[in-house]
Formats: sequence, structure tokens, C-alpha cells
Amino acid sequence: MSTAVQPVTAQFVPTESQLAVAYSVCRGITRTAAKNFYYAFLALPTAKRQALCAVYAFMRRCDDIADDEGLPAQVRRQKLAEWLAAVHLAQAGHPTDDPILLALTDSQRRYEIPGELLNQLAYGTAMDLVDTSAEDGAQTATGPSGLRVQYKTFEDLRLYCYRVASVVGLVCIRIFGYKDAAAEPLAEKCGLAFQLTNIIRDVKEDAAVGRVYLPAEDLAAFGISTEELLQTPNAARIAPLLAMEADRARECYAAGEKLIELIDEDSQPALWVLITIYRQLLEKIALRQYDVFGEKVRLTTWEKLKVLGKGFLKRLS
Repeated sequence: MSTAVQPVTAQFVPTESQLAVAYSVCRGITRTAAKNFYYAFLALPTAKRQALCAVYAFMRRCDDIADDEGLPAQVRRQKLAEWLAAVHLAQAGHPTDDPILLALTDSQRRYEIPGELLNQLAYGTAMDLVDTSAEDGAQTATGPSGLRVQYKTFEDLRLYCYRVASVVGLVCIRIFGYKDAAAEPLAEKCGLAFQLTNIIRDVKEDAAVGRVYLPAEDLAAFGISTEELLQTPNAARIAPLLAMEADRARECYAAGEKLIELIDEDSQPALWVLITIYRQLLEKIALRQYDVFGEKVRLTTWEKLKVLGKGFLKRLS
């Protein structure tokens, strides 16, 4: 998606006021768009919260490019490549006035975030634009409804989840701080839990834009056709399939609980808040018998604030 960039002789160093504005922009993007993540970020020390907002803003830009339905897929791929090239230039020390890049590169240097992890995040969003790619595990067949099953098997789906979610976990623990390498596979599983929860919740929403993330082999095992997902299906028929995916997510949430103990103490409350919010979302879906075809399932602001309050108490204890 990109080519190597040579560093400049004299690296561009933004001023403190430029960085303050840049982080403020990223914080605004996160507060507006990150409906669950932002609550967890509030439980972090300021510097770590700013860094995570910068990473989120970078991810949001990638998603916005990939999800722009007004542009052909090939144009969106090109725009993603151009965005990633701009990231690489900023990382190499070239001047930029983009607030997201200013904050991202500052955070990357501060917390020693490997550039390859950020590349993987961009590659993950690009996977939504790939029609045929054996390497990425994309499903080539499109049903009569026009829906495309993105992935044939759960292992294919796992690669996508790794790039768009597990890698986020690996970036986050760099900012949280950790010393034990055992934190890394746990962070990957935690990210997988979050993404599976999103996939379960958004079945209807994703189908409306032509995408099915539930693996083809899982759909076939439960006798579910893609056409059913576009209609107002019998939720009881689809519930066993979603319950199976939810069990996979629960196993990964258990890894997240172990991860909390391995990150720096000042970051533990934030991760606890994030895991608790997502886990409660999953269980709220389960309480509705996995009926995700009516009103979108979400935690209320009050429910999130209660979790955040407990997180602050953990930070003070």
C-alpha cells in the first residue's frame, strides 16, 4: 500500500502550541465518535489519554476513507494509500500541518509504538474493500441479495479482527505500559473479544451496506442464508449462531481480565472500564435473546457512567 520513505536530514519538531491544538482536535474526534472507548480513556492519566485519542483519530480517518460509499472501492484504496504515505512521511520527520499526524507521531515517539502496528491498522480497513484475495481470506461469492460474505472461515475472520482490533490492543498496551511479554497475546485476544461483540451487534447494520462478517462456514452450519439477514428475520433462528460467536468472545474477555494485572497500575482502571463496558454490551445482547434486528443494542450513557465511576474508584484505591 506504500513505499519506503527516507528520513529528512533535519527532522521537523512541532511546537508545544501546535501539539496542544493537535491533541485537542484528536480528543474532539474521539469524544464524538468513540462511543465506548472514550469513557475508558477518561480513567487514564492525561498524557496516556491524549496518546490514545491520537491513535483513535488515526483509526477513524482510516475508517472514514474506507467507508465512503460515495466513492468507488478503487478510489478509496488509493486514498487509503495516500493517507498511509502521509503517515510515513510524518514518521520520517517531514513537516506536516495535519493535527492527527502531529499528535500521532508525537505519541508514537513518546511510547515507542512500532510503525508496523499502525500499518496493520490501515491494512485492516482496506480488507473491507477487497473483493477477491486469497491472502486476506476474502469470500469471492456474492449471493442473490447482493450481500458479500467477507470471510469463509473463522480463521479467515480472525485475520481481519487481528488487523482492526487485536493490533489496537497491541498499540494500547504500549501506551498503558507493560513489562511482561505475556501481555501481548492477551491484548490480541482482548481486541478479538471487542470486535466479535461489534460484529454480533452490527449484523443488521453491516448487511444494509452489503457486508456479512459472520463466517460462511458458520452460516452454513446453522442453515442461515445471507438473504435472511437483509429481511426482518426470525431472531430465534439466528440466535444459536450468534450465541456461538458470543461464547468465543467470552473466552477472549477472560484473557482481558488477566491482561489488567500485567499493565502499569495507573492504566488498569481504564482497561477495566473498557472491558466491562464491552462485556456488558455483549450480555445485554444475550438478554435480548440475540435479537439484533430491531433497535440497535447499546449501553445507555448512565450505564457507562456507572462503570466509569467504579473505574475512578479503582484508580483512587
